[in-house]
Amino acid sequence: MAADHENGKQTENKKHFHKKNDKPLVLPKSFADKQRVHLEKLMNNMEKPVFIPEKLKNRTPRAPPEFVRDVMGSSAGAGSGEFHVYRGYRRREMARQAFLDSSHEKEEKDAKFQEKLEKNKQKAEDRTAKKRAKRQRRKQKQLAKKQKMQKEEEGEQKDSESNDSVDDNDDGVNEEKEDDAQANCFVIGGK
Repeated sequence: MAADHENGKQTENKKHFHKKNDKPLVLPKSFADKQRVHLEKLMNNMEKPVFIPEKLKNRTPRAPPEFVRDVMGSSAGAGSGEFHVYRGYRRREMARQAFLDSSHEKEEKDAKFQEKLEKNKQKAEDRTAKKRAKRQRRKQKQLAKKQKMQKEEEGEQKDSESNDSVDDNDDGVNEEKEDDAQANCFVIGGK
């Protein structure tokens, strides 16, 4: 009876198994439930750092052996275990060849990609240089136009100054011309 009593306690303890914080154990029924439980566990302790595994580096296969010790002779028949040894050698060699092929293909793709990047960079630089030259030409054209306008204004000012000096000499003649201009404007309907 003592054994039954101990067994009863053991089964009773198994039925009422709880975690440290007295929450019942929740068994996920689907993958979504499993993710939810995992996220809740992570969110409970925000201060604890999360382990993020690093990306595995490409594993390079072993180099082929320089000296093969288990050479099967042609005169004797192969034993029952030799096939497995041969299969292991063959598998390793095939893996090495596949690695070399994939690394060569990856290098070619990287070279093509770098070449494409250089082409695109050169095209972008050419377009930028072309637009820069166009902007410079437009700027030079505007500067030239501005300078031309300033020269014309300066020329007009000089002309008006020279006319003023000529006007001072011929005050009577110019005044009559101005009066005629005003009279004609009035008749035409100007002022």
